[in-house]
Amino acid sequence: MRRVAKLSAAVVASAALAMTATACGSTSSDNSSSSSSDGGKGVKIGLAYDVGGRGDRSFNDSAARGADKAKDEFGGSIKELTAKTSDTEADREQRLSDLADAGYNPIIAVGYAYAPSMTKVAAKYPKTSFGIVDSVVDAKNVDSITFTEEQGSYLAGVAAALKTKKDHVGFIGGVDVPLIKKFEAGYVQGVKDTNPKVKVDTQYLSHGSDTSGFASPDKGKAAAKGMLDNGADVIYSAAGSSGNGAIEAVNGVKGAWAIGVDSDQYNVPGLAKYKNSILTSMVKNVDVGVYDFVKSVNDGKPLTGTNSYSLAKDGVSLSTSGGFIDDIQAKLDTAKKKITDGDVKVKTTP
Repeated sequence: MRRVAKLSAAVVASAALAMTATACGSTSSDNSSSSSSDGGKGVKIGLAYDVGGRGDRSFNDSAARGADKAKDEFGGSIKELTAKTSDTEADREQRLSDLADAGYNPIIAVGYAYAPSMTKVAAKYPKTSFGIVDSVVDAKNVDSITFTEEQGSYLAGVAAALKTKKDHVGFIGGVDVPLIKKFEAGYVQGVKDTNPKVKVDTQYLSHGSDTSGFASPDKGKAAAKGMLDNGADVIYSAAGSSGNGAIEAVNGVKGAWAIGVDSDQYNVPGLAKYKNSILTSMVKNVDVGVYDFVKSVNDGKPLTGTNSYSLAKDGVSLSTSGGFIDDIQAKLDTAKKKITDGDVKVKTTP
């Protein structure tokens, strides 16, 4: 986060658009894409998206918002390349190298899957500033932008436990990897700390190197439907655009709630017809981290090292759009304070 210590409230506020605002692009991770926008002088931003790319209404869109904000403020251009579910390590390395060879600086890799390739490419281009979201790369020219997803997810769990009428909730993870396990761990702990009697169903859409779980709305919809049929009435998805399918499924069941992720999904135009079923969203301000990094490069003082955006710094939060958690806000505030004061330690593994 800007260097953790320098996360300004003003910038954080802009992040409320949350991690993936909307963008209407394809959500198919099999459609590799590249695009660029020119702005004359200024920063030349290279963006290497995770599967789903701009338009996933969640994670990638949030990164895009941060880059767009920087471009609007500083001028310049943006070049965007999008990963495919079939990507190999060589594909990711080539994508980053192509951006560096074309003179883009800074270059931001959106997603943990880029860590090995960025380690190699950053060493080959020591004069280029690189940023990576959701992973740590130990290099002098890399800004590792991380978040305490487990803390925000804990609050989502508290909200779920307070809102369920059936004492039964669910969690859908995109891919069974350590990063998404942080979401699950925090959510389950928040639920159980609030009401130990609440049952939590958990399901992952893909495993290991198969990243299709982040870009398969049909899989998200089917998983959510199964949980709803099994009695769950609040479902939290940390699954990229697959979560859009889960939200659609929840919207079809009276009295059920969906909890969005990364972006404030209540305010995403592409999800407008489902918004009254979106209880809240665990907003992860990727746009803030991306903006801070680009600004630091533009200012001639590139951020490096690990910059973690925590709950205490509003790097993660629960959205209040729709007013559906207004009645439990006091309890959520109490839970947040316990975390930020250190009274509650949130686990990062289930």
